Amino acid sequence: MKPAVSVLAGAAMLLWPALLNGYPLVFSDTGGFLHQTLGPLMLWDKPWVYGPLLHLFHWRVTLWLPLVAQGLVVSYLLWLVQRVLRGAASPGLHLLACLVAVTLTTAPFTVAMLMPDLFAPVVVLALFLLGPGRDALGFAETGWLVLLATVAIAAHLSHLPIAAAMVVLALLAGLPRRRAVADAAWVALPLGAAVALLLATNAVGHGRAAVSPHGATFMLARLQADGPAAAVIRARCPDAGWYLCAFADRLPMDANDFLWQADSPVNRDAQGRPRFLGGALISAEAGEIVAETLRAHPVAVIGAVLRNTWRQLLTAGIGDTLGPENLATALRPRIAEGFPPGELAAFDAGLQAQGGLAGSVAWLAPVHVAALLLALPLLGLAGLRAWRAGNARALAFLAFIVVGVAANAAATGGLSGVFPRYQARIAWLLPVAAVLLHASLPRRRV
Repeated sequence: MKPAVSVLAGAAMLLWPALLNGYPLVFSDTGGFLHQTLGPLMLWDKPWVYGPLLHLFHWRVTLWLPLVAQGLVVSYLLWLVQRVLRGAASPGLHLLACLVAVTLTTAPFTVAMLMPDLFAPVVVLALFLLGPGRDALGFAETGWLVLLATVAIAAHLSHLPIAAAMVVLALLAGLPRRRAVADAAWVALPLGAAVALLLATNAVGHGRAAVSPHGATFMLARLQADGPAAAVIRARCPDAGWYLCAFADRLPMDANDFLWQADSPVNRDAQGRPRFLGGALISAEAGEIVAETLRAHPVAVIGAVLRNTWRQLLTAGIGDTLGPENLATALRPRIAEGFPPGELAAFDAGLQAQGGLAGSVAWLAPVHVAALLLALPLLGLAGLRAWRAGNARALAFLAFIVVGVAANAAATGGLSGVFPRYQARIAWLLPVAAVLLHASLPRRRV
C-alpha cells in the first residue's frame, strides 16, 4: 500500500463520527469561528486564527472540506511520527495505530469536530518532530511542520503554555548539550512565530498588540470561582471603586456562569441593563484584580491551580461536545447566511442537531477509560524498553506525550475550567503512543 493511500485511509477512519452523524461535528463556539470571516468579526474572546483557517478550506461551499483537511493533518502526523521512531514507515502499522485511535480513544471525536481543540495534540506531535525527530525529516517536511505548528499554537491560547513546556522539555531532553540547544531552538521557532501572529492580528483587530487583549477576564473568572479573587473583592470594596464591587455578595460563582450567563455581573450591570461585550469591558479591571489576588494570596492561587490541574487530568470524555445545546442560536444562523441551502439542510438532518448523537455513542465512554488505564503501564514498559535499548528518540517521544498531556491539563483546567472535552482532545495520544513505541523498539532476544 502506498504512503498516500495509507494516510488517506487513516484520515477516513479518524472521521467516522462525522459519517455517523451525517455532518461534521460542531460545537456552539464553531459559530463564532465561522463569524470571524463570514461577518467578518473580531471576537473579543477568540484569536483570529481558526476562523480564517476554516474559510481557507470551506469557501462558503461546505464544512466537509475543512473537516477532511483536519483528518489528513492528523493522519499524516501519525505517519511521520511512526517513520521517525522506526526509521521507516509501515502502512500496516499506520492503519493499526489509527484503528486503535478510532476504536479505543476519543481521537475521532476531536478530529471530526470543527474546533481548534484539534490542534492541541497537533502541537505536541509537530514539536516532537521538529525537535528530537528533526534529523529524520526532509526540508519540505520541516517547513510544513513549522507552519503547521505555528498555526496550531496560535489557534487557541491554551496551546501557548503547552508549546512553552515543549521548549523546556526539548532543552532538558536533548543530548549532547549542543543538540539540546538546537532542538529547543527549532521547537521555539513556531512558538515565537505564533506569538508574533497573535500580536499582529490583535493589533489590527483590537488596536492592541497583545497576545490576548482581554485574557485577564478569563483568569479572573477562574480565580473568583476558586475563592481568592472573590476574597480580594470583598476586602477592597467599596474603596477600590471597582465595577465588581456592586456584586461582591454574589461571588464566588461558577467560572462559566460568570463569563457567559446572561444575568452574570459581566453581562448585566447592577441596574439590570445588558452589557454588550461585557467580557471585554471588564478586562482592564480584571487585570487589576488578578494582579492584586496574585500578590495577596499566592499560596491559595497555586493550590487552586494544582487542584484544578489534577481534576482535569482525571476528567476526559466526549459527553459535553455532542449535544445540540446552543447550536440553533450560535451556529445555525452562520450556516444559513454563509452557505448554500443544501448545507443548512444537511446540518439540520444531522444526528447531532436532532439530539441523537450523544446517546448513540455513550457506550464508548467505558472503552475510552479502559484504554487510558491500560495505556499507562504500557507506556511505563515502553519507557523501560527504550532506556535499556539506549533509544533516546523513543524516550524523548514518551516524554513529549506525557508532558504534553500534563501541560494541557494545567493550561485548561488549571487556568480556565475543568471540562471533559479539554482533556479528551489530547489524552488519546497515550494509547496511540504506546502502540507506536512498542512497535518501534526491537524485541529482546531470548
